[in-house]
Amino acid sequence: MQLSLYQVDAFTDRTFGGNPAAVVPLLDHTLSDDMLQYIAEENNLSETAFLSSTRSPSVFDLRWFTPAAEVDLCGHATLAAAFVVFNHLRPDIEQVHFNTRSGSLIVTRTSSGMMMDFPATEPQAIAPNAVVSHGLGCDPVEVLRGFDHIAILENAAQVRALSPDFNELKKLDSRGVVATAVEGDGFVSRCFFPKLNVNEDPVTGSAHCQLAPLWSKRLNKTRVIGEQLSSRGGRVICEVEQDRVKLFGQAVEYLRGTITI
Repeated sequence: MQLSLYQVDAFTDRTFGGNPAAVVPLLDHTLSDDMLQYIAEENNLSETAFLSSTRSPSVFDLRWFTPAAEVDLCGHATLAAAFVVFNHLRPDIEQVHFNTRSGSLIVTRTSSGMMMDFPATEPQAIAPNAVVSHGLGCDPVEVLRGFDHIAILENAAQVRALSPDFNELKKLDSRGVVATAVEGDGFVSRCFFPKLNVNEDPVTGSAHCQLAPLWSKRLNKTRVIGEQLSSRGGRVICEVEQDRVKLFGQAVEYLRGTITI
C-alpha cells in the first residue's frame, strides 16, 4: 500500500518557519489505530494529521497523532490539513469541514490566509502548582487550568528566558504547560508538552483556543495577536466571538512524498 504524505509549515509565510505537520490523506484506505500511531512515530513531527473522505466533497474526517498518542485538538495540523485540501484534494472549494474528536471544525480561505473556527476554552484560576513552578524554574504570577496548565508570567522577557525541566513537567496531569505574558497590545507564549514527546511545540493553535479568551477579556479586545516565542516562531491572529475562537494563519508546503507500507 502506498499513501501520499505532505509536510506543511503552518502559521508562517516562509519555509522553515512556524510549526511543521505531516498530513496523510487516507481517502479510501482504512488503517488500524496502531498503524496510524506507527506512522506518526516514524514521521517524528509534533503532529501527523490523517484525512479520510466522507460522502461530501467538502467534509473530511480528521484525526491528529503525536509520536506518542492521539490528541483531541491540534490547531497547526488542522491548518496544514486544510492547506492540503485547498491545494491538492479539493482546489475548487473555499471552505472545508472537519469531523474531529473536538466536534466540527471549519476552515475558510480568506484574502489573508486561512481562518479556522474552533471552540473556545476559558481557563479557570487554580491554586499555585509546585510542579509548574519547579518545571518552569520560576513562580508564575498566576496559574490557570484549561486542557493545559497555563502559567502567567511577569513579562515577555521571562517567557523568552525559560529553560524548563521537562522531566518535572511530565508529572502534570494535563497535556503540558503554556507559559504566557502580555506584550504591548497582544501576548506571547511558549508551549511545553513533554508527555507527548514534544518538549517545546513551535506554534500551537490549540493553545490559542485557551489564550485568546483569556487575553481578550483581560485586554478588553475581541481581536488579539499572539506571538509564540519558540526558535522557529510564529504568529496567530485570534478573534473571540462568544464561545468560538477564530484563528488566522498561513502555511507553506515543504515536501511531498510517498509512504510505503
